[in-house]
Amino acid sequence: MYDNKIKVAVIGLGFGADFIPIYQNHPDCELYAICRRDEKKLNECGDKYGVDRRFTNYKDILAIDEVDAIHIVTPVPSHAELTINSLNASKHVACTVPMATTIEDCMEIVKTRRQAGKVYMMMETSVYTKEFLYVKNLVDTGKLGKIQFVRGSHQQDMEEWGGPWPGFPPMHYATHAVSPCAALAKADIESVFCFGSGKIREEYVKKYNSPFTIETTLIKFKDSDLAAEVTRSLYDTVRQYIESFDVYGDRLSFEWNKLSNEDPILFTGKEDFKRVKIPDTGSMLPEEIAKFTRAEEVLDEEEKEHLSFVQGSGHGGSHPHLVHGFIRAIVEKRDLAIDAETAANWTCTGICAHQSAMQGGKRIYLPDFYNI
Repeated sequence: MYDNKIKVAVIGLGFGADFIPIYQNHPDCELYAICRRDEKKLNECGDKYGVDRRFTNYKDILAIDEVDAIHIVTPVPSHAELTINSLNASKHVACTVPMATTIEDCMEIVKTRRQAGKVYMMMETSVYTKEFLYVKNLVDTGKLGKIQFVRGSHQQDMEEWGGPWPGFPPMHYATHAVSPCAALAKADIESVFCFGSGKIREEYVKKYNSPFTIETTLIKFKDSDLAAEVTRSLYDTVRQYIESFDVYGDRLSFEWNKLSNEDPILFTGKEDFKRVKIPDTGSMLPEEIAKFTRAEEVLDEEEKEHLSFVQGSGHGGSHPHLVHGFIRAIVEKRDLAIDAETAANWTCTGICAHQSAMQGGKRIYLPDFYNI
């Protein structure tokens, strides 16, 4: 246990409220304050979780010296502003995906984090799910063998989400599909070729001048013989929600289940395979927060009705892993797996892929975020 607990403020209490009890139970931190613009909903959340320090303006929190870290769970267009302002206020930052919506903002966050000397983490759920951690173990132990190809897919009808989503370019919110591929490849993404397919309804096209129903990109990794394929859709395509990855090795291969009531497949030979039950990952965490990998057991009925849980299946038990990774990086004064440069690379993969699709599949190279 860390003697001086890290004081965390959560900004954004829709999906963000799911993290409050994890911070409250983590042995190395204190849930110090919460923030939401809607005062009525802010107070409802504060009363529910017993949080006394409540704010409707996030800048008031940044002025408090006692606050060590900010967890941003606000709408996508606000991520860059809140992240940069929080780093400039000398706060450690965790931010939900994506990092930002432009290459320029991603660059600015990378530069600001370096100047601030603080921990930055993009809270990418896909690389902390029980499925990903299961496959990562197969890779790290050599059981999967040499990886030959990876594929990611995120198909989700976000009709009901409102906010910035109507007409949003699919690849601008692609990190859930990109990140497992890049993390398993253990390489930065160098370039992309992307094609758009189909057309969304006209009233959606007008908002972002993005016509495509589905965008599919081929990814080339830097200093690697690996490539990947990523597919993303948001509207006007009939399919059950899926947020998946497949990985093919020369000893084993893993394919995500195609339907929600199935188990994934592990291929053990040319014709041999088995369905696998993915184990819970609570044993990898401090016992105080281990139960939060089983979201269906710890969330109340109201929380379970939130779209992030209904369509996201509880994000594969990733939430406590994200919190623990963030807090331990602060305590140990180190960077972590999803640092600013990595987050920028994963986020800009989608941004550059959309640019490619709008130019008929032109090859687009990503910036080198380590040399800016």
